[in-house]
Amino acid sequence: MSTVFGALNRFISRLDSESPSQASRNASPYGFQILRNKNLEIPIEPWYDFVVGINGRQVDNPDPNLFATEVRNCAGSNVSLVLWNAKGQRTRTLALPIPTPSLTLGITLQWSPLSVTEDVWHVLDVIPHSPADQAGLLPYGDYIVGTPEGNVHGESGLGELVEDYLNRSLRLYVYNHEYAVTRLVTLTPSRTWGGSGALGCVLGFGALHRLPVPMTEPIAGPGETLFETARFSNDEHQPPPAQLQSQSPPLYPPPSSATQSSDLLVPASIASSIPPPPQSATSPVAGPPRGAKKLRAVAASNMTFDDYFREGELKSKEEDFAPATKNTAPPPPPPKSAKGPPTAKSPELAAETRGEEEQTKPAEEEVEPSVQNADG
Repeated sequence: MSTVFGALNRFISRLDSESPSQASRNASPYGFQILRNKNLEIPIEPWYDFVVGINGRQVDNPDPNLFATEVRNCAGSNVSLVLWNAKGQRTRTLALPIPTPSLTLGITLQWSPLSVTEDVWHVLDVIPHSPADQAGLLPYGDYIVGTPEGNVHGESGLGELVEDYLNRSLRLYVYNHEYAVTRLVTLTPSRTWGGSGALGCVLGFGALHRLPVPMTEPIAGPGETLFETARFSNDEHQPPPAQLQSQSPPLYPPPSSATQSSDLLVPASIASSIPPPPQSATSPVAGPPRGAKKLRAVAASNMTFDDYFREGELKSKEEDFAPATKNTAPPPPPPKSAKGPPTAKSPELAAETRGEEEQTKPAEEEVEPSVQNADG
């Protein structure tokens, strides 16, 4: 992956070097870099902001006296400065009042090329227990933007500086994108810390690792509505909801002051606004409501949503905590049939029964002929 990024960075650098005239036509490659800001009321960031224009004209002369003269000519009024910021490479216009007694802005400037802000190294990964880890470098959020030890230029500039400060304290200016803070970090490069590299971190350099736009929007906290003011592409030409409500006629007439209550949603107000149908002469006169269901429906017409929810909650509690009914009476016995199931007999009783049947069988055979003779 690092080889792909390196090839892409070299390709972009070649394109930039082949068209210097086009870059000079689009924007000035030089400007007054802000080195120090003594006036805290002026929203200007040192090192990151460049003055590239003043009072509608482009700054193309490195003489600081001409710039100071232009500022003094605006005494008692405002001076308009065009500032280019290295964070996101954006340009903005700032109007500053020039007081009559002092005639100064309280800032220190230096004529510098805008490309000095491209010498930035993005911290992509930090190895545990390395010099970079002990110094407190954070992956993905930290950018090494410079050093008080001297100027560092080019992709190999930081590596050469680290080699010069092996086993010695090295100070680096580190910008954190997540907190928008620049801090001074002191570390000691070493080859004997137990891992690869003198710093123990992975760095990215080039067009893909420039300083990003600062995170100015606040992060939404838990429970906050994220889509309250969201707009979509299909509602650009739609009027706001207040105009839609004023243009369209009301669906239901507003309730009278006598029946108006503090509740926002009352279902009974819609039902009461509709007149009842006329009764014909043949229609029977409605009598009093019969049954508990009709009485319950009449009472429910005056209930709000909170009452519905409260009633459902009470019902569920009653069903959850209601004691189960226990039937203490024993179940009835099954009905007795005319012939029950055969009972089991012991072997001795079965042998006696079989002997009695054999003794009674000849007697029955003898009785049958006598009955036949009597009939004859």
